[in-house]
Amino acid sequence: MKFNFKEIEAKWQEYWAKHGTFRASNDSEKEKFYVLDMFPYPSGSGLHVGHPLGYIASDIYARYKRHKGFNVLHPMGYDSFGLPAEQYAIQTGQHPAITTETNIKRYREQLDKLGFSFDWSREVRTSDPKYYKWTQWIFIQLFNSWYNLNSDKAEDITDLIGLFEEEGNANVKASCNDDTPLFSATDWAAFSPKEKQEMLLKYRLTYLADTEVNWCPALGTVLANDEVVNGVSERGGHPVIRKKMTQWSMRITAYAQRLLDGLEKIDWPQPLKDSQTNWIGRSEGASVKFKVLESTFDNSRNLEPRTFIEVFTTRPDTIFGATFMTLAPEHELVSKITTPEQKAEVEAYVEATAKRSERDRMADVKSITGAFTGAFAEHPFTKETIPVWIGDYVLAGYGTGAVMSVPCGDQRDYDFAKHFGIPIPNIFEGVDISEEAFANKEKTIIANSDFLNGLSYKEATKKIIAELEKIGAGKGKVNYRLRDAVFSRQRYWGEPFPVYYDAEGMPQILGEEHLPLELPEVEKYLPTETGEPPLGNATDWAWDIGTNRVVGNDLIDNKTVFPLELNTMPGWAGSSQYFNRYMDPHNDDAIFSREAVNYWQDVDLYIGGSEHATGHLLYSRFWQKFMFDKGWVPADEYAKKLINQGMITGTSAFVFREEGTVNVVSKGLIQEKKVTPIHADVSLVNSSDELDIDAFKKWQPEYEEAKFILEEGKYIVGREVEKMSKSKYNVVNPDEICEEYGADSLRLYEMFLGPLEQSKPWNTAGITGVHSFLKKMWRLYHSGTEGTFSVSDSEPSKENLKTLHKTIKKVEEDIENFSFNTSVSTFMICVNELSAQKCTSREILEPLAILVSPYAPHIAEELWQGLGHTQTISYASFPKFEAKYITESSKEYPISFNGKMRFTLELPLDMAKEEIEKTVMAHERTQQQLQGRTPKKVIVVPGKIVNIVG
Repeated sequence: MKFNFKEIEAKWQEYWAKHGTFRASNDSEKEKFYVLDMFPYPSGSGLHVGHPLGYIASDIYARYKRHKGFNVLHPMGYDSFGLPAEQYAIQTGQHPAITTETNIKRYREQLDKLGFSFDWSREVRTSDPKYYKWTQWIFIQLFNSWYNLNSDKAEDITDLIGLFEEEGNANVKASCNDDTPLFSATDWAAFSPKEKQEMLLKYRLTYLADTEVNWCPALGTVLANDEVVNGVSERGGHPVIRKKMTQWSMRITAYAQRLLDGLEKIDWPQPLKDSQTNWIGRSEGASVKFKVLESTFDNSRNLEPRTFIEVFTTRPDTIFGATFMTLAPEHELVSKITTPEQKAEVEAYVEATAKRSERDRMADVKSITGAFTGAFAEHPFTKETIPVWIGDYVLAGYGTGAVMSVPCGDQRDYDFAKHFGIPIPNIFEGVDISEEAFANKEKTIIANSDFLNGLSYKEATKKIIAELEKIGAGKGKVNYRLRDAVFSRQRYWGEPFPVYYDAEGMPQILGEEHLPLELPEVEKYLPTETGEPPLGNATDWAWDIGTNRVVGNDLIDNKTVFPLELNTMPGWAGSSQYFNRYMDPHNDDAIFSREAVNYWQDVDLYIGGSEHATGHLLYSRFWQKFMFDKGWVPADEYAKKLINQGMITGTSAFVFREEGTVNVVSKGLIQEKKVTPIHADVSLVNSSDELDIDAFKKWQPEYEEAKFILEEGKYIVGREVEKMSKSKYNVVNPDEICEEYGADSLRLYEMFLGPLEQSKPWNTAGITGVHSFLKKMWRLYHSGTEGTFSVSDSEPSKENLKTLHKTIKKVEEDIENFSFNTSVSTFMICVNELSAQKCTSREILEPLAILVSPYAPHIAEELWQGLGHTQTISYASFPKFEAKYITESSKEYPISFNGKMRFTLELPLDMAKEEIEKTVMAHERTQQQLQGRTPKKVIVVPGKIVNIVG
């Protein structure tokens, strides 16, 4: 029987699907193990060979755990709301649901071909109303909750209302908006219903607020910070500007410290933990208030008397070195304090800054720009006047959006002051600041600072905070760089908010019993002509509170029929709790049952990309902690262990267009020419890097008339290892690999490429090695030209047992340590040794099939069946390692005469030195060598050598 991998793989994929082989039970008596992959967005281009890397690794581990007797949950689904489907809808008019369904079908076909042991009965799709019903449900729970700093957890909003009714908010310790005013119980009672709702929005865990956002006009939507790269949208490369809009936000800042503390409890990669730690950005310091001098403004600008600029500083000890203040250009005070003389300059600067993303501004340390507002503030201690500037190195969202600028102690302030001619007094003892600022806290001794003189950083910080609190000008404070997460998107293809707006414009939440609120049909997927989001195009998008259903917009009367929210939720909404929904995905009455979540608890192994460090992986931790506070989940961290798989890179091909000509120059002829490298499709290049010029011209008609400058009659392309991407034309389709070599070969090869966490380049030629290995393994179980299955019940030899058990030991260690690449090498060594030993023993070959099964499940299943089993190999017990089979009990000693080895002799390892000498001297071959002579001496090194001298 020949090794027909196509038939074998099709057969077992059909078997697994028909028998539901990998379905997990929620009430098993087995110990649970939950293996999770980050579910994919189903793009139109399908999978390339880089995508399955993490899936193969997780599948190996899931299969291994089944062999070890665990009840394994290994689900898969689709993060199916996404901008590409909406962009395609805008271009073609095709509903995103149709595009998404088509793409999912393609993904499923590709995933099935690779032999993954997913429990498809638990499939979820974030765009399915049955799924996003529960995303909307969590939004409602967040809306109806506040964060109690005393209990350090989320609590029901009705408890907060009770406190307001009893005593106002003076004693309420809560995470709330900075502009929340103090009020008494009497004040609360006197508030109108609208005023009460507005006040509660300052406390709710999801709330409406005017927020500085990244607005992308081309995409017509707000983007998260992690969706903006170098001032343009990550998808499409469109310009992004800063803009203030009324948006829904999530109060993730309430959980900042717990998000930091939780990192200590989870086994996640340290670089990823560092990314989250830096993103959250905890810092200790002081909040300081600088009074804006009244002489610098007039009543026409609506500035309140005794207006203060509040700053947060990590170096309050340097306050006597503050010679100016810098506000973020977006700061709300800028327009109010700017003098008429400075208005034009300031407004122009603000407009220019709006075109740059916060990341750009943070990264740009070379450009020094700013504008003087014309206003001055008063130093809280010296009472000196301090000029107020604006500068784009200050961010509105960090701290208070204002800094006290101390040029002698901060390099950016120093450079700013030098550039604009602002004084730089020195407040450090024994330090030269003529060339640069001095920022070493540990070596700081304060000088020229009144009552702080002679104090160290720690001493001065403690004293200045006490003095600030004494005069009412500030206090000690812990600050976080983390900002509340903007939760609104101006898109169609996303979860609708379960929100309508009453006659006074206040948000009202739909009853849970009316979920899901499903997306309406629209004729256009673009924003409306008046700038509203795409849902503004819907004709039936109003809520009738009498019938509790969606009705036509023409019925809106703001009495019983009200307009629904036009924004949709962001891409990360659906991925923030999907791992819990997998536990009980078909439950229509609850997000999951108590029994299901108590059984599965949390994810034991999560595999996915590090690019989600400050997006999905942070937001999902926030939602989990909220759900833990509410008592719905048993753990406040959802994934015990996380592995970031590396990237499989592609080898891109380039042609070189000579600038100013129609010439396309071969790589070896570039020399000093000015050329522009242009990606060429790798399928048009052979293994010798020669381009098929005719095919290239057909592919890119604009080069039809180009002159190709050849070297030795060939056009040789340039090569570069890059991220595998459709845009770089270096994608390798796994379907083609499976067709030519099989899924088992692809699985083995991707693991063989190198350590899971590292990036590694793809080379299709390399797959022939693992394919040859599989054919050799097949031959180990078959004999003769006909390929007859030939496994015997004969006793295995010591060599057979030694080879098997050292393989068991190594493979188990490798899997437990996620060193899958070295396992593949071990399999190759094992099969080579057993082949050389002519092993046919069932006692050896049966466990070998199980060992290989997690990596190459199709061939393992076929061999298992050949061994006489009628059930799948998937639940066969993993072979047990027995050390006795690899522990050496004897040693093959080289027996030398005058340093030259003449023969070998196998002796027990525990034989005493005297016994070794006696046995060797009595051996007939020793007597033949000596020919009656008496040796001068016999050198015996136990466990190593015997040398007879003389």
